[in-house]
Amino acid sequence: MTTTPAPAATGGTPAPRASLPDDLKVTPVRVLRSEWLKFRTVRSSPVAVAVTVVGMIALGWVFSAADASRWPVMRPQAKLRFDPTDVSIRGYVLAQLVIGVLGVLVVSGEYGTGMIRATFSAVPTRTPVLWAKLVIFAVVSFVVGTVSSFAAFLGGQAFLSSQHIETTLSAPGVFRAVFGVGLYLTVVGMLGVALGWLIRHTAGAIATLFGLLLVLPGIAEALPDSWAPHVVPYLPSNAGQALITVHPDAAMLAPWTGFAVFCAYVAVALVAAFVLLERRDA
Repeated sequence: MTTTPAPAATGGTPAPRASLPDDLKVTPVRVLRSEWLKFRTVRSSPVAVAVTVVGMIALGWVFSAADASRWPVMRPQAKLRFDPTDVSIRGYVLAQLVIGVLGVLVVSGEYGTGMIRATFSAVPTRTPVLWAKLVIFAVVSFVVGTVSSFAAFLGGQAFLSSQHIETTLSAPGVFRAVFGVGLYLTVVGMLGVALGWLIRHTAGAIATLFGLLLVLPGIAEALPDSWAPHVVPYLPSNAGQALITVHPDAAMLAPWTGFAVFCAYVAVALVAAFVLLERRDA
């Protein structure tokens, strides 16, 4: 018995397009799972998280213990300027660099190894990868930064209590400052991720990050007095750090206003990253 082959589809009747099985479709949840797996299996991720936690807590405790030990011989002017909250959470200066660099590496590391091509082959629309990396890293940064900040603060106040110079979370502005460290570090991490997408090279993105956070404020100190009030408060790090200052400087932005300005910088960077991601080759 001869079997007649099925007729080929004619130009007027296109052949039906086979759809992917449900277990092979790209969904936001699956992209998130993939990015989370990549993040936690990269060696630099747990190391950076550990450095952030240990660094913030250790520096906060060390600074607090040192100030408590020299309090009896501290000059009166220094005592007037003393801020027990700032002393205990000062480790954020180190933490912002670690979190920012890790944010860059989350993206630039894939470009450096060429793995980004495989990622975009699996997710051709690309945009879900950007948002998945951003969400994963923002959540990690917030949890790590907030836990470290409260641990540093509580331990630091325990050291300062030996001289009765401690403060509490219920004091005006203290809870906002301590909780704000987690928010500030989260936005710094998001800035690192955005720069990773924009520049795609680790060294260049890290140099840009350090320039924005550390170099610009130093350069701004050389500005004429007539310019400084219109520039210095609006620099990214100065604006963001207003949130973690218990007693804001009158020359700087209000805490939540400054934080909103810092978020606006990151939003602009992310929009630019989105546009370039759609236009550039992998």
